[in-house]
Amino acid sequence: MTVRASRLVAGTSVGRRTTALRDELRMRRAPLHWTNLFGVVAFACVVVLFVTGFILMFAYTPSSERVTYSGPYVPLAGAEMSKALQSTLAISFELPGGLLMRQAHHWAALLLPAALILQLAVTFFTGAFRRPRRLSWLLLFGLLLTALVGGWSGYALPDDMLSGTGLRIVEGIVLGIPVIGTWLSALLFGGEFPGRIIENLYPIHVAVVPALLVVLIALRARTAYVNKPAQFAGPGRSEDVIVGVPVWPNLAVRVGGLFAIVTGGLLLVAATVTISPIWLYGPSSPGNASAGSQPDWYTGFLDGALRLVPPGWEVEWLGRTWTLAILVPLAVVGLYLLAVAVYPFVEEWVTGDHRDHHILDRPRNEPTRTGLGVAALVFYAALWGAGSADLVATHFHLTVESVVAAYQALVVLGPIVAFWLTRRVCLALQKRDRDILLHGYETGRIVRLPGGEYAEVHGRVDAEERYRLAGPVAAHGVDVHPDESGRLGLAQRLRGVLSRAYFEDRLEPVDQVDGVSGDGGGRTDEAITRGEATQRAGAA
Repeated sequence: MTVRASRLVAGTSVGRRTTALRDELRMRRAPLHWTNLFGVVAFACVVVLFVTGFILMFAYTPSSERVTYSGPYVPLAGAEMSKALQSTLAISFELPGGLLMRQAHHWAALLLPAALILQLAVTFFTGAFRRPRRLSWLLLFGLLLTALVGGWSGYALPDDMLSGTGLRIVEGIVLGIPVIGTWLSALLFGGEFPGRIIENLYPIHVAVVPALLVVLIALRARTAYVNKPAQFAGPGRSEDVIVGVPVWPNLAVRVGGLFAIVTGGLLLVAATVTISPIWLYGPSSPGNASAGSQPDWYTGFLDGALRLVPPGWEVEWLGRTWTLAILVPLAVVGLYLLAVAVYPFVEEWVTGDHRDHHILDRPRNEPTRTGLGVAALVFYAALWGAGSADLVATHFHLTVESVVAAYQALVVLGPIVAFWLTRRVCLALQKRDRDILLHGYETGRIVRLPGGEYAEVHGRVDAEERYRLAGPVAAHGVDVHPDESGRLGLAQRLRGVLSRAYFEDRLEPVDQVDGVSGDGGGRTDEAITRGEATQRAGAA
């Protein structure tokens, strides 16, 4: 029956297209590298979120209506709470497997932003965002923002004390926006806090965010299918030739195995590690807040940006009070995210490189880009750490003011120091790679030649390693020229300055270095053998 069914399907248009796609995937090659794993991890998290969320959707009640709890959890018996919290407690204690679904959903929501951030970092440091993959970079960044919105909206749905504290902070931020803050707060909360925030966030969490995730993942998969995969330099690899395993079935089996490992790991953690114990937090109350409460890790940088603003930052203008303690963090975080999104276009404009790239860069070979990336990570880490400034103060017995002052200094000075230090380390690593490439690697073996000379034996570098150590490609800054009237515009002058700074202290490729001897300060085994033969011939 299965043979007949397969023959019947193969004769249809769908079957013929599937067969053609399978044959094409067998011909396509994909390189194997650990940097390609984060996309599979993120996709596994999305699938777990969709499956568990679909199951939880049937048992959850998105309502702010107040009821009296009469469930099996005795410490909350008789407590007044919303229907949302009551249904969440019922999922945790009364629905078979409900707590496992809740915790798997939460753990997947925590892992998804981490996988996307790591994928963004890998894409940035290897230069995989360059043409023709700039759209793929924007789609990946959009996936991260969508995951953050989905996580934040789901964080508030249980309506416990912890989520209520977070919503109160959001209300304060929205109200602090001049002119439109009151209107935005009324639109978001549906009136006075807490209003109908549960009913307003629920459609975003179960409809808008999943739809955006599906669209963005489909578009990113489409761009990845159209563009050939990027790869690191190696023997036989070029901008036109991909060296790797067939997509079907080799790569598909590897991807399926990693997908199963991530899914199983999430379920194992969900079954053994408690997260979001809402029964310990209790119901949300507009007049109460949890002491030492912390948001989910992926929104910590937003909380930290608010905590680092000095007190008293307010001005009176146009008859209104402009709260800079709200506006400055929003502006800084907004500009930071905007810079991340548009960086591929800025780098292309600065360097003047409009070519398609399918060979990835080693981070050390692009010291300016790597320095900027590390500086951005230090800035993000400083904001993220500042979100827990109160816990740092209590755990290490410090004053909150001193901890905040340290994070303020780290936010300003940390990226500068990180950029300079990373740039110098990259250049030093390039010089070390060049020395190994030209003279071989040190073996630690010292030999005495027939003439009495001592020399260290250097091992030869194989072909694979030579490609890896080859260093940066030849590049130079953009030459700006005046226009027809003989003037240089501000944009062109800025481009020239940035281009010179980007290519500053750049090492020349090895094949353009004059006077390469091949043995340098050490001797390879072949060179020592030739030297011994020459001396014996001379003696004879």
